[in-house]
Amino acid sequence: MPEALENVRVTLASRPKGLPSPENFRTERGPLPTAAEGEVLLQVLYLSLDPYMRGRMDDAKSYAPPVAIGGVMEGGTVARVIGSRNSNFAPGDIVLSHSGWQTYATSSGDGLRRLDATQAPLTAALGVLGMPGFTAYAGLRNIGRPKPGETVVVAAASGAVGSVVGQIAKIEGARAVGIAGGPEKCAFVRDELGFDFAIDHRAKDFNAQLALACPDGIDVYFENVGGPVAEAVFPLLNDFARIPVCGLIAHYNNEPAQGVDRLPGFMRDVLRKSLTVRGFIQREFADQRPDFLSEASAWLADGRLKFREDIVDGLENAPEAFIGLLQGRNFGKLIVRVSE
Repeated sequence: MPEALENVRVTLASRPKGLPSPENFRTERGPLPTAAEGEVLLQVLYLSLDPYMRGRMDDAKSYAPPVAIGGVMEGGTVARVIGSRNSNFAPGDIVLSHSGWQTYATSSGDGLRRLDATQAPLTAALGVLGMPGFTAYAGLRNIGRPKPGETVVVAAASGAVGSVVGQIAKIEGARAVGIAGGPEKCAFVRDELGFDFAIDHRAKDFNAQLALACPDGIDVYFENVGGPVAEAVFPLLNDFARIPVCGLIAHYNNEPAQGVDRLPGFMRDVLRKSLTVRGFIQREFADQRPDFLSEASAWLADGRLKFREDIVDGLENAPEAFIGLLQGRNFGKLIVRVSE
């Protein structure tokens, strides 16, 4: 291993108030980590940027512990094994890992999954065939449960999760209505992904367009956003509608809510319409990952499942790209190319 190599790490410098800023991140340089007996040394090739990372920057109680001040920002990665003291892995193996925002990392091998670049692009393991794709699959199959002919509405429909939700809904025989930001994203959702309708939530007549696209109401609303989008959806929900709550990106940068209390009205609708509202974290359904990989790989191969990636070059650009993700500036699954 050349002595000149160094590890570049992006750490959490401070906890953000509202939208993160570049000052909340710190780039550090140091020596490569050393693989102990039973471990492998990984060179990170690609880093996934995902909305859940915003929650890990706070110290509020959540489903996972926060990143410590001074700790490496966490994230899923595709990496190459460049050194191994683990008999299960050899130098040159390409693996799906959780190495975080850094150029090199060590791993015990637990949780690593070998990737085959001849089956799908390596980056697909971070998106359509990775955690975002499985999130869409698990939430729709277990909570949304669309039936043929029903109407499925998904927010952030051009994103890594939402794009897969709508395509699976179509495979299941349902109508897919996507909500996205801007004409270009809406055209992609409708013309490339095959949704029945794509509506720009920035349009002045957004509520009216949504109602026209859902003349028989909404049976499944896959929630990724919250905010005004959810407010437009709720009056259109049918009795017994199902709402998988995957994300609330419109609120991730908010301070604790004050002002109008909307909970009574929301709960009245839940009761009156017999709604099913279920938050979920994809790992709850981990036993279904093999089924997902099998089905999604087949859909990808036969063209029923498509995807788009937004790739940013250089780990040093990860903070700015992540801030843009929280503002909806990315177009497709956001990935950082860390090294070749």
